[in-house]
Amino acid sequence: MDPTPVPSPDKLLMDMTQAVTQTCVSGGGDDVLCTALLNVLPAGWASPVTWLINLVLIGVAAFIVRAILHRLIGRVIRRAAEGVMPERLRMRSTAVVDGAAAVLTERRRQRAETLGSVLSSLTSVIVFGTAALMILGRFGQDLTPILTSVGILGVAVGFGAQELVKDFIAGMFMLMEDQYGVGDMIDTGTAVGTVEAVTLRITRLRDADGRVWYVRNGTIARIGNESQGWSRALVDVPVAYDADIAGISDLLKGVASDMWEDPAFRDVAMVEEPQVYGLEQISDKAMIFRITVKTVPAHQAEVARELRMRVKWALDRAGIALAGV
Repeated sequence: MDPTPVPSPDKLLMDMTQAVTQTCVSGGGDDVLCTALLNVLPAGWASPVTWLINLVLIGVAAFIVRAILHRLIGRVIRRAAEGVMPERLRMRSTAVVDGAAAVLTERRRQRAETLGSVLSSLTSVIVFGTAALMILGRFGQDLTPILTSVGILGVAVGFGAQELVKDFIAGMFMLMEDQYGVGDMIDTGTAVGTVEAVTLRITRLRDADGRVWYVRNGTIARIGNESQGWSRALVDVPVAYDADIAGISDLLKGVASDMWEDPAFRDVAMVEEPQVYGLEQISDKAMIFRITVKTVPAHQAEVARELRMRVKWALDRAGIALAGV
């Protein structure tokens, strides 16, 4: 004997819909509940159970999709916040590494949190907007006029606020590429100064005179950043035309080596040992030797001042006078 087949959920739902409809129709439709079910609900939705199930399923699906996307965004943002230190700094084991690592970590964290917040908000708007349109479609609403109106409104807003949109897009790319951050010394072409605040729309700078500049991100065509990775200090030493080239070169190399061995600078401000390039320029009055030093960002002026003083002391002890250029 064949087993009795079990009705499917769709079959049960259809039977329930027919039963409710037949009960209300056979009763003459005088009942208030039947009147609401048959007349108030949109066409094509004879059963309130079907309407409720569809509404709940769309809402639950929207929340699930939103939660999954937010989780994926959070995972990507956490990985981006960890980042990797530059190879030049990772090879060091002194306070230079500790300080640079702290700055880089904080900048990565701030940048990742900003991008995560923007992406999460955008995801929520898209998911819930799509769910709202699906619910309106289930109610029998024609979505064509709605979508057309939204499209026209979007075009109007785009033309009216194109400069604002340009600023936000430029700000997003600036954050993703880590072009600069708070505390960096940058040159935007229109203003040069230290970054005090960065948003998706503007960058606030303070120049050497204390003047505050508000620069829209969309107007920045180029950025010169003096505070990323490493900086370079240059010191030119002019001596008399008839001075001993080999002796001057050895003296400057000794000054550079002594400064590199000084923990007060090596562990705080210098990335590599100073290099003596030798004879950089020559004229009928003087020969110019050049010393270069790779330093921690924003420390090049400090290192250059110290190097000049040490070179002056060494030249005085050797009885060598500086020449006019």
